[in-house]
Amino acid sequence: MRSGIKLEWSGYVWLHRLLDSVLPVAVLVLITKFFSVPWHDRYSLLGLIGGFIFVTLNQFIGTYERWKGRSFSTSIRMVFKSWLITWVLLVIIAFMFKRSVEYSRLVTFNWAFVTFLVLVGYRGGIRLFLAYYRKKGLHVRKVAIVGAGKIGCCLADIMQKNSYLGYRVVGFYDDNQKMCSRRPGGITLCGDTKQAVRDAQEGKFHELYLCLSLGAEERIIALLNELADSSVIVKYVPDFFAFDLLHAQWGDLKGIPVVSVYDSPMSSTSARCIKRIEDIVIASLIMLVVWPLMALIAIGVKLSSPGPVFYRQTRVGWNGQPFTILKFRTMVVHSEDGIVTQATSDDKRVTRFGRLLRKTSLDELPQLINVLCGQMSLVGPRPHALLHHEYYNRLIDKYMQRHLIKPGLTGYAQINGLRGETRTVDQMAMRVEKDRYYISNWSLMMDLKIIIVSALRGWTNKNAY
Repeated sequence: MRSGIKLEWSGYVWLHRLLDSVLPVAVLVLITKFFSVPWHDRYSLLGLIGGFIFVTLNQFIGTYERWKGRSFSTSIRMVFKSWLITWVLLVIIAFMFKRSVEYSRLVTFNWAFVTFLVLVGYRGGIRLFLAYYRKKGLHVRKVAIVGAGKIGCCLADIMQKNSYLGYRVVGFYDDNQKMCSRRPGGITLCGDTKQAVRDAQEGKFHELYLCLSLGAEERIIALLNELADSSVIVKYVPDFFAFDLLHAQWGDLKGIPVVSVYDSPMSSTSARCIKRIEDIVIASLIMLVVWPLMALIAIGVKLSSPGPVFYRQTRVGWNGQPFTILKFRTMVVHSEDGIVTQATSDDKRVTRFGRLLRKTSLDELPQLINVLCGQMSLVGPRPHALLHHEYYNRLIDKYMQRHLIKPGLTGYAQINGLRGETRTVDQMAMRVEKDRYYISNWSLMMDLKIIIVSALRGWTNKNAY
């Protein structure tokens, strides 16, 4: 019978859940007392429902899973996301049941702000306590590492820099003595793998991490068989540095650990919902502001040359599916005869008014309609025409991975100077690399940063013709 592989469990997870449930109520009590607002059952209900929603969201997005191995900044972002959604849901519920007038706005807004600080603060406090506690040598586990390659050194470096984890690396073991010249922090070289087995049997450390390459299967199996004669805990760290990962993450399928080597942030339902809400809200606000300008541009396009206001073209979108993109027409009406040619600096097809629109990116404004229709996102890789897609797909490695997320009106590549005409394949390859970086590191905050930068400096570009 197959035995399942379980996720590592930490008792602090239950402490987090308990505090996340109780603290919103406790903070609400203190806020009402501070502002001398009479306590009422409705405030008890607000705090309890808020705590329940917050804990549920944290469970859903994985805030409680493997928190010790996560950076504190990442934990802050996850807590912020959960608390923000909790706050929005509470506001929606209050308006739906017409109870919002029963709550003091002074109390509720201060409660939202202070509770977030408290939720982040106690998490930081736990980490500081654990770091202090373990620097004293209390409840520290001695760890040895087999394999002084890149993954082994990276693991040792993490353990040394994060004392709150409770690990002390006592030494490296490697059959290749040359590898050990890269040992971080002066960690002792204790010998080869045979010595590692002997030291394990003598109980010189509590845990042994095997950091060997994925190709060393026979060597790993032999080591595991020999280590079975010791009481040391053995952990295997696969060397994924050999892969060019894209939004890689661990998963679990009925007890079987699964690694997504190439993945999309949009695989998560919560991520898709957040990005869709972001698109609808921001695109709607922009449309409310710019529709008079769009009307004037439409008139200008009509007066500049005969033809339609909008230019429609089939481009490749999310998951490689085609869609029709909208732009203000900037060229004279012409037949492409199955050949899509990028505009150049002296392109005779571009009208005088169209050149102004291209220089200021105002020809892209109709794509807000594509965003609201769900065909595009505000931020993402710029979509390419079908012929360009087929051409570059044959020449550029991992080109198709840029379609693991919706195409965008602006993107990470564009704010880094890779906008407009691409004269060489190398230039397009650089753009693809920026697109892959964006997909691998996507977050709501990253989207907002790109939108702000695009708004501040993205309206003019020397490469836009």
